[in-house]
Amino acid sequence: MTAFEDDITQSLAVLRNSGIILYPTDTIWGLGCDATDEAAVKRIYSLKQRSEAKSLVILMADAKDLVRYLAHPPPDIEQTLLAFDRPTTVIYEGALHLAPGVVNQDGSIAIRIVQDTFCRHLIKRLRKPLVSTSANISGEPSPALFAEVSDAIRSGVDYTVKHRQQDGTRAQPSRIVRIGKDGALEIIRN
Repeated sequence: MTAFEDDITQSLAVLRNSGIILYPTDTIWGLGCDATDEAAVKRIYSLKQRSEAKSLVILMADAKDLVRYLAHPPPDIEQTLLAFDRPTTVIYEGALHLAPGVVNQDGSIAIRIVQDTFCRHLIKRLRKPLVSTSANISGEPSPALFAEVSDAIRSGVDYTVKHRQQDGTRAQPSRIVRIGKDGALEIIRN
């Protein structure tokens, strides 16, 4: 078994048992869990020492998966997403079938369709969205590299992905946009 496949297998075992993983995303190093598992989501908030009033980003592998988790996905969303030139998290209205902790108090949800190969394989095999929140204690800097992840975070997860631990490429957090009811894009973080 390759190291990549071993990471996928180990991660899936943890995620299917309300566990938390530390993993590389298409942006920075993140903490992840099954986005439909309320107990796992609560564990992430506890580990990050983050207020549950702040919702979490979730990752999906394909735009077609949005229909399962949004009450009213925009009809032209695939074209909109294809036009983005870098990782972009989109805030949508009307979240469905997700753990309460990932949904904002106003019912909106932040979703990013990932291009990263590891993340796409993991999400497709899990067959559920994956929480993606920066692998840091709330208020501390977000880790662009594995070496920047604190010991407190490393010791608080159930599995740490080995894939890309030695990668020195710095990535930025995603752009965040909101799609309004009229279809207009509002940039929240560029």
